[in-house]
Amino acid sequence: MPAPTPRPDVIVILADDLGFSDLASYGGEIPTPNLDRLAARGARLSSFTTTPRCSPTRASLLTGRHSHEVGIGVLTRTVGYRGSLDPEVPTVAGLLADAGYLTSLTGKWHLSADVREPNETWPTRRGFEDFFGIMGGGTSYFNPKAFYRGEEPVDVPADDAFHLTDALTDHALEVVDRAAREERPYFLYLAYTAPHWPLQAREDDIAPHRGRYAEGWDAAREARERRQAELGLFPAPFPASPRDPEEPAWEDAADRDWQQRRMEVFAAQVTALDRGVGRLLDDLEARGRLDDTLVLFLSDNGAEAEELRVGRFLSPHVTPATTRDGRDVAIGNDPSIEPGREDTFTSYGRPWANLSNTPFRRYKKWVHEGGIAAPLIASWPAGGIPQGSLVHAPAHVTDLLPTIAAATGTDAPSGIAGTDVLDVLRGGEASDRPLYWEHVGNAAIRVGRYKLAREFGAPWELYDLEVDRAELHDLAAEHPELVESLAAQWQEWADAHGVIPFAELQDLYEARGLPRWQAQS
Repeated sequence: MPAPTPRPDVIVILADDLGFSDLASYGGEIPTPNLDRLAARGARLSSFTTTPRCSPTRASLLTGRHSHEVGIGVLTRTVGYRGSLDPEVPTVAGLLADAGYLTSLTGKWHLSADVREPNETWPTRRGFEDFFGIMGGGTSYFNPKAFYRGEEPVDVPADDAFHLTDALTDHALEVVDRAAREERPYFLYLAYTAPHWPLQAREDDIAPHRGRYAEGWDAAREARERRQAELGLFPAPFPASPRDPEEPAWEDAADRDWQQRRMEVFAAQVTALDRGVGRLLDDLEARGRLDDTLVLFLSDNGAEAEELRVGRFLSPHVTPATTRDGRDVAIGNDPSIEPGREDTFTSYGRPWANLSNTPFRRYKKWVHEGGIAAPLIASWPAGGIPQGSLVHAPAHVTDLLPTIAAATGTDAPSGIAGTDVLDVLRGGEASDRPLYWEHVGNAAIRVGRYKLAREFGAPWELYDLEVDRAELHDLAAEHPELVESLAAQWQEWADAHGVIPFAELQDLYEARGLPRWQAQS
């Protein structure tokens, strides 16, 4: 094994709402040559999991802790939970800044309840020397809101050249160049908003995908399942989940031309993200630093199935009411609203999200595999991560902080939930530690091969993930003692980590005069 270079540079690239199978190296039909190149230079994980939503995953990634105990129980809402990342909890950015690293957040923050005025919860005060990106959860790619450089608002140029994904890549390259000039190691947290809604992309990125989805979501999902089998992505075969029973077969779907267009634009957003990764890899290679850089690529959760309501205005820091040249923005999923342009604000919906999450069921917000299974690619040739390897051991987003700490020779904080998995990435054995999840009342625990999961208000379900990763065969009735034991273990974890029972959280919303539904929406 080659000796690791002292103090490697570290890049964490986070995609937003990318499904488990959207990358070609995970079975997808979207061409992703640059992420494929990264996978060929490192390890792909088949059992990596996040939390089921964006803010909690980001909180866990940065702190190595479960999100509830650091203030992020749902999103950046202050009902019940703090709604901002706890200022007293160390972040990986702060650890590396103290070790002399240049630290940059380039992209999405979404860990502050107040995005209007700088405060102690902003990234610039949580260990990041440099910040260029958005404060909220999502926004227009052509006319982004709550967009800052440091703590100063960014004026978006009113020309066709600007697109948020490319602008984030441009800044990431500036960070790498600055670190080289200052002769400092760096930690670049490149948190793309792509491919999170709205469906907005340049026409030249959309064009290569025209007609790619003419056969529809059923045929596309079957093709992804075949490619995953050819890739040997899982240690043993298992039946994939069927089409979501709430959605029609493609041959019975209405407005199929419009439906195709939605997925074409989503694919174009992945194209723009992949291009950005390629520009970054090319720059590192030209500098002779690619082998000596720990690069981690992941998604923040499973694919998003939300159908945006027509005319729904989210908030001023998310949905711009007009385009940069003053045209009204049409919001919502309707065939009369064409996805892709600056003057529309749409999402791709449940049937395509079901494709993105192949072979799993459920979506973002659920703790079944469709909500929490995510791609993770780890590349560090100089650090002994074998090139082109597949790692099947379970891992969790809380593991990233201690793994980065181990790679950089810094001390991880005490009390974290995550475990250093650097040796696992190098091909070592993993422990059978328990993994836990909770989000809006959806709950799960995994111990070894067994996973106990439930949807809010429903009974516990038990699955043997070694033979049923798609969670199709509930074994709860066959193993009641195991269900009882795992449920008690989950409850003990929830009590210890500040999980507020969701029914109580809904009551808190109602007491504030907010509809109970808002706790889940």
